[in-house]
Amino acid sequence: MSILVVGISHNTAPVSLLERVALDSEGVHKLLADVVAHEHVTEATVISTCNRLEIYTDVDRFHGSVEGLSRLLVERAGENVETLLPHLYVHYDDGAVSHLFQVAAGLDSMAVGEGQILGQTREALRVGQELGTVGTALNSLFQQALRVGKRTRAETDIERAAPTLVSAALDQAMPQGVAGARVVIVGAGNMAGLSTATVSRLGAAEITVVNRTLAKAERLAAEYAATAAPLDQLAARIANADLLITCAGASGAIVTPGMVGPRDGAPLSVVDLALPRDVDTAVAELPGVTLVGLEELASALHGTEAADEVAAVRRIVTQEVAAFLSARRQASVTPTVVALRTMATSVVEAEMARLDHRLPDLDPRTRAEVLQAARRVADKLLHEPTVRVRELAGEQGAVSYERALAELFALSPDAVDAVTRSVVVADPEVEQ
Repeated sequence: MSILVVGISHNTAPVSLLERVALDSEGVHKLLADVVAHEHVTEATVISTCNRLEIYTDVDRFHGSVEGLSRLLVERAGENVETLLPHLYVHYDDGAVSHLFQVAAGLDSMAVGEGQILGQTREALRVGQELGTVGTALNSLFQQALRVGKRTRAETDIERAAPTLVSAALDQAMPQGVAGARVVIVGAGNMAGLSTATVSRLGAAEITVVNRTLAKAERLAAEYAATAAPLDQLAARIANADLLITCAGASGAIVTPGMVGPRDGAPLSVVDLALPRDVDTAVAELPGVTLVGLEELASALHGTEAADEVAAVRRIVTQEVAAFLSARRQASVTPTVVALRTMATSVVEAEMARLDHRLPDLDPRTRAEVLQAARRVADKLLHEPTVRVRELAGEQGAVSYERALAELFALSPDAVDAVTRSVVVADPEVEQ
């Protein structure tokens, strides 16, 4: 089996196209159901954020899988193949491992180094486990990616050196600063939480969290001594606001020009962090209104990463990719090694049965000594080859050492497959 990633992101597509493939939680579940129904896919999960949609799979065939997964993304975009395909990217096996580790470390984010992607990676693993679409291969890969993401943030200052989407948006929308401002935040998810925390830290005078489900707005507001309000009060709340941040990602604009204006000369900064957009782009044409969306942010953030910290993160990711791939190659020989030792045990038992037939009067103590000696001989003969084959398998190269071992000792492929099927690894809980 091999890891395959098919995706689209802010690096390869304009925001207008990302908007058409954006998924809510129900959409992610439906996409996963379609992915695992593919004949060559054994495991799958999806990372879905405001600037990327990536399908991660464990597959038994490359070409048929790439075509099938690409077709699923084309269908969701409502585009023809020729329009969408140039914006898709594919990573396979070693390249897929490297890509996920870079994503979890924040190297592939619109705001390089931002920490929210780590939670989104964790969510992809949790959803896959909950739906039963993640098995041993993807569980191991994603758990290690989460460790890599945590390590990069523990050992470098990448999060402090690189701007978050929210802080970058605020710098662009309100260069005079947020201190003393009246802020309305639409949504109650992760991005809304980050936005609320940011404006609170920057000294906003009033914060109102507006959400379709009032209870969720109240929970978020309570964390920051803010006010909660239902969605039907949004227009009234906007009328008294200096800054509006939207993170709902609803289907269709929920903020229209009629809800915002006229402002009677009072300026309003609007930050739309949702995909699909929450704010009708015509709002930007109103007098005194400044609108910053993901498209503007992509341009503003280009080239703003802190070079030294990014270089340090890249070194960590390179180390972790090499270690993971080496461990995976070593693990691949385990079924063959187990089958070899099982065969050796069978040989010893067969020889002891023959000895029992030839020397039926052999006393139990002597027989036990002979059995122990035969086992020691078998163990010593196999020790060096099995240790060495693991070491060699950990090195990068084209040689299949497990296949060579199986050929040298004439191991039955069925015996190796039986060992592989018998290794059941329970999925550990998602790291918190």
